[in-house]
Amino acid sequence: MTRYKLTVEYEGSGFRGWQRQAKDVSVQQVLEEAVQKFSGEEVTLHVAGRTDTGVHARANVAHFDLTKDTTGDVVRDALNFHVRPHRVVVMGAEAVPESFHARFSATGRSYRYLIVNRRPPLALLSHQAWHVVRDLDAGAMQQAAARLIGKHDFSTFRAQGCQANSPIRTMDELNIWREDERIFFHVAARSFLYHQVRNMVGTLMMVGSGQWSLADFERAFAAHDRRAGGPTAPPQGLTFWGVTYPQN
Repeated sequence: MTRYKLTVEYEGSGFRGWQRQAKDVSVQQVLEEAVQKFSGEEVTLHVAGRTDTGVHARANVAHFDLTKDTTGDVVRDALNFHVRPHRVVVMGAEAVPESFHARFSATGRSYRYLIVNRRPPLALLSHQAWHVVRDLDAGAMQQAAARLIGKHDFSTFRAQGCQANSPIRTMDELNIWREDERIFFHVAARSFLYHQVRNMVGTLMMVGSGQWSLADFERAFAAHDRRAGGPTAPPQGLTFWGVTYPQN
């Protein structure tokens, strides 16, 4: 039995999220079926980040166990053959110790969110960005975002249905910058609450658009109540960016 670590890229608009569903197509289902077609074995993939419907991944990490005698390169190429025509790609596959776990061994996760801030609608990025027409001030959003760095109660950005035992999280990084009409948010922490990133982006947008002041944002954060926060940013702008492990 060999444990394989997969690094996976996918475009989320064609999937009902990562997790296997009873009816709809998920990334997990497509990959598990590809493994079965290649090896004849039924496996369960465990993943670092269970992305929602419409959310993308640049480098999500999953693992599974296989009895078939093969190599990482063969696993990568075979899975990429069998996942077609779905928009998911195995970027790498490698044998790892049985002690490795894609989720529980992770020491950090990062996400990137994209807003396209312009008047005309989107054509090329309609499934990969949030289109915001109102002028946004990236500097004002960064000033507000600085309040979120460190260990805090993030209940204001915690979606209903979140199964985490505690709303306390430590935000390691939240950088916002503008490149022409595109505004990027890069967020890093050990772990996140359900919809936390999208709720933070939606609330920061209220500051960037001038609808909220910095004081408004601080009051909402201090309320520790999701009802005090801003809107939830749509899923298509969010990309699971990467995972760190102890050896990284």
